[in-house]
Amino acid sequence: MLRISYWVFPIISGVVWLTTLLALLLYWIVDEKRRRYPSMDEKQNIAFISDVGASDLKPLFIVGCVITGVFLDISFLSDRWLRHRGRLVPNATRGEKVLSGLTIFFAVVGTVGMIFLSIFDTHHHPVQHDIFLLLFIVGFVLSAVCICWEYQRLGNRYRDHRILRTSFWIKLIFVVVEILLAIGFITFTFITKFDTAAVFEWVIAFIFSAYLFSFYVDLYPAVNTKDPRNLHSKEPQQSRFPAVAGAAQEQEMEEGHATASSLQSDTDQLTGGRYYSADATGVTVGSGAGGNDAPVVPPVGQNGHHANGGRHSNNF
Repeated sequence: MLRISYWVFPIISGVVWLTTLLALLLYWIVDEKRRRYPSMDEKQNIAFISDVGASDLKPLFIVGCVITGVFLDISFLSDRWLRHRGRLVPNATRGEKVLSGLTIFFAVVGTVGMIFLSIFDTHHHPVQHDIFLLLFIVGFVLSAVCICWEYQRLGNRYRDHRILRTSFWIKLIFVVVEILLAIGFITFTFITKFDTAAVFEWVIAFIFSAYLFSFYVDLYPAVNTKDPRNLHSKEPQQSRFPAVAGAAQEQEMEEGHATASSLQSDTDQLTGGRYYSADATGVTVGSGAGGNDAPVVPPVGQNGHHANGGRHSNNF
């Protein structure tokens, strides 16, 4: 059964963003018959997201941006809170906590840019719109870089939690792809290849929805730690390779047993398989195989005295 928990926040964010994009795109293609909006260039045939968002669907665009940004920020805050409480593997170093804080800060910056670019549309406020668009892109890219770095460090510290490595690679791929696409978008916009730039913008936006959904992977493990007995400890692993460490420990134990057996064998050879036991008159020797016992003189200690208090035995 699917258990409701903090993972619903990124799902809500991703669903709302994807729904908003599809609504804008289908509205422009189906209802508007690909018409050229007043905000579009004369040579431009493909509308930017902002061109459609500045039309009759502007209220939808604003609501979609607000819900997407707010729930994404809540996801980041939830991640930090759950790690602090031990519900997720905790941040054990100051560097990891700083990266987590920077992730939240830049996400808030990106959210502000997202909301205000939808309010200051490209038709009526082109300059302000471009400023907030840049703020949106830079904010979320830097946020992704910080959380990617944080998860890389967590993955090295908690190697038994493979989900951390998986999440790290997902976010790393997102960062690399989005940066390359953003460079293409800015380049084609600068050289006035607006149709190509518009295609890049739509692709960037749809990939961003996949990035939102990826935080489901990070927050879902918290459903297994509602019981306080299942909380994660802040103590790091003692070994980076637990399996190898376990094998080495087992080998050391086997070597210890072998050493003990060897010492016992050497002792038997020196004593002829006999054992010594002390009594009032001396030391009695017994064979290891259950032979007849015979009294012998105890071993001579230092200064020439016998071990039985210095008295010579007359048992010969």
